[in-house]
Amino acid sequence: MKIVIMLIVAYLLGSIPSGVIIGKLFFHTDIRDAGSGNIGTTNTYRVLGPTAGTIVMAMDILKGTLAAAQPVVLYHMSNRYTLLVGLAAILGHTFSIYIGFKGGKAVATSAGILLAYNWEFFLIASAIMFSLVYLTSMVSVASMASLTIVSLIAIFGYRDPILSVVAVVLTIFIFYRHRTNIGRIKAGTESMVPFGVGYHRRQSKSK
Repeated sequence: MKIVIMLIVAYLLGSIPSGVIIGKLFFHTDIRDAGSGNIGTTNTYRVLGPTAGTIVMAMDILKGTLAAAQPVVLYHMSNRYTLLVGLAAILGHTFSIYIGFKGGKAVATSAGILLAYNWEFFLIASAIMFSLVYLTSMVSVASMASLTIVSLIAIFGYRDPILSVVAVVLTIFIFYRHRTNIGRIKAGTESMVPFGVGYHRRQSKSK
């Protein structure tokens, strides 16, 4: 029964549409009607600016961490349950009950779950993610590549079977959620953040 309650709470926490809330409360803008229409960090950054984007990223990470930390903090259960409960938060973020079962791509929320499970690995994964964002200037590419690298580290570095399985499942899920981005990447039309190596190379070519 405890697991069921935690899964429900995790889903409801994950369902909180941070981007929609920040956009409507402080900018009187529904980000679902602008940019890519996504409710996550990247589209918030693109539509509302870096401050709003950073706040949304922090909120999405936090809700993943709070959701996943329930077994350990509330019931003193084994840490392995954090990943199981955390998956419900990812479903919530992706299929939010508050906005008609639509949502984002769950990259930041996944990072929050990893923070609850292993904070050291979270720092490593974050460093990989931000490095790839800087190198490619494409959050979509960085997200898919970093999840792939994280999965390999979990399998061959940490040799953690539970983390490895969850990481691989999340990687497949993230690739699926980015399927439209993959088409734009192949066509060379994927949006870039306005900084980094990839952005400057594209700017140089356009001159």
